[in-house]
Amino acid sequence: MVAASAVALVSTPSAAAGPAPADPGPTDDSFYTPPSPLPAGAPGDVIRWRPSPAPQFTGTVNSWQVMYLSTDEDGAPNAVTGTILVPKTANPATAPIVSFASGTHGGAFRCTPSSMLAVGAGYERPAIADMLKSGYAVVMTDYAGYHVNPKTTYITGLSEGRAVIDMVRAGQKLPAAKLSTTAPVFFRGYSQGGGAALWAGQLQPEYGQDVKLAGVVAGGVPGDLVQVTLKLDGSRGFGFLLYALVGLDNAYPEIKLESYLNDAGRAAVADVQNESCTLELLLKYKNKALSEYTTDTPVQDALLAAVAKNKLGTMPVKVPVFQYHGSSDDIVPFGQADTLHKTYCRAGVNLTWKAYPTDHVTGIFDGNADAMTFLKDRVAGTPATPNCP
Repeated sequence: MVAASAVALVSTPSAAAGPAPADPGPTDDSFYTPPSPLPAGAPGDVIRWRPSPAPQFTGTVNSWQVMYLSTDEDGAPNAVTGTILVPKTANPATAPIVSFASGTHGGAFRCTPSSMLAVGAGYERPAIADMLKSGYAVVMTDYAGYHVNPKTTYITGLSEGRAVIDMVRAGQKLPAAKLSTTAPVFFRGYSQGGGAALWAGQLQPEYGQDVKLAGVVAGGVPGDLVQVTLKLDGSRGFGFLLYALVGLDNAYPEIKLESYLNDAGRAAVADVQNESCTLELLLKYKNKALSEYTTDTPVQDALLAAVAKNKLGTMPVKVPVFQYHGSSDDIVPFGQADTLHKTYCRAGVNLTWKAYPTDHVTGIFDGNADAMTFLKDRVAGTPATPNCP
């Protein structure tokens, strides 16, 4: 392990100042711990950075991990980490930028998306690889709360959307990456990432006016957390419900999740927050029910208020959108995604909707070809062809 003092902590109030190089230290976990207090600066300013291994793309990309300033669900400054990938064959001064919002990785520190990429374990590699091969720079946020003592705010759309936007700014402000502030930008993701991409799209007109957004791609979107919750309780995806409760409780402490838990629930919450990645969420908690872990239902006023704040569709997206979903999705219900797309259509969103005859997991891959066509068409200047009813 590299000593913590070897990692440079650099405040960057302006892009002109730029961050000084940090020790590479790829195994130094202290990189993920935010400085206290946070440095002054604007959203997207880089706090620290280091070159990062990307074994799934060996020899084809330049890669860096960054910590940057963002904004949490309550509008307060926070620090978020992420990864920047730039194809060696692309001209970074003209490369389109895709802010890729990852799907569920789990709450444990070892599950951090940047860490997974650094060891070659990113399960969304095919989508990322196709974008890199097409000459796009890919910037991927870890979302808030991934550090040695993790406190992630899973499924909190306001925080996630801002992190997706500020990841673009961080990529553009890192001098080593040489990305352009005038390049076309896209938000893209699946599942948790699909929700985060749409949140970023909704927030961009006010929060990210400087980001030259050209389109949003979102698949498997959990847009209505109430409907998603009803589907997950007692199903093979129950671990995601439990993780969502943990994430919302971290974001909104007034929920007081602990006060509703029995001994099994306290053990499960500790496990979800500190030990479990996606696979464990699926295997350990398959077909479990919330009643097994609680003394009373946590679905009270504070939780319902938090869920309402994080329901997609209350604001339109101002750029073309490609939204897709598996009609046999067994984790994120198809119906609530279909309702969301119709809500956007009624609001005048330039939206292309597609349903695939797949479940949630296979949908990760089945939508990739159409997603790439959508991105390429927008880069080429081809008008979108919405199919709203």
